[in-house]
Amino acid sequence: MERFTSVQGRAIPLPVPDIDTDVITPIKRVMQGGDALTRYAFESLRYTPDGALNPDCPLNQEVYRDAPILLAGANFACGSSRETAVWAVRGLGIRCIIAPSFGDIFFDSCFENGLLPVALPQIELDALADEAAAGEFSVDLERCEVTTPSGRTIAFAVHPLQREALLAGRDSIELTLAREPEISEFQRRDRELRPWVYELAGDT
Repeated sequence: MERFTSVQGRAIPLPVPDIDTDVITPIKRVMQGGDALTRYAFESLRYTPDGALNPDCPLNQEVYRDAPILLAGANFACGSSRETAVWAVRGLGIRCIIAPSFGDIFFDSCFENGLLPVALPQIELDALADEAAAGEFSVDLERCEVTTPSGRTIAFAVHPLQREALLAGRDSIELTLAREPEISEFQRRDRELRPWVYELAGDT
């Protein structure tokens, strides 16, 4: 998994609430495979009914081309639990999503795929969106701070284990394997204290 320490660049303002995973990755595009996940990510927002790019959608606007940060609406990525939604967002070059709230499964999947989700109050999102056209933002995971184009800083919180995972570039399995010596030592002590547990399990 790609490490995340910090990211700097434009932030795309997409303050639409309740964008669900069916919008991020329409099921018909998931079934197509290939680059369809990224090409048709947010299809109903990015494309008009006749298939043309929607110029009013910030995701299509030149000023936000290759922007690595997304300013999203509340309850972002709610709905069905498809990890393809995270892959599609990453495929667009986005490394950090800032929103008032997220779908729980999507939120956890972000940390397994090198994507940082940051939850901030709606009032902060509104202020960030107001600065979106003014220049670049930075998001620093080591300091847990967002810095706006005007130089204002906003602190955010991340669970320590999830923060460790992103900083190290490790998913949850790799984090567990990295603690193998501690796990083995715990098992050794536990076998001495409760040998019957291992006998019942057939692990002697």
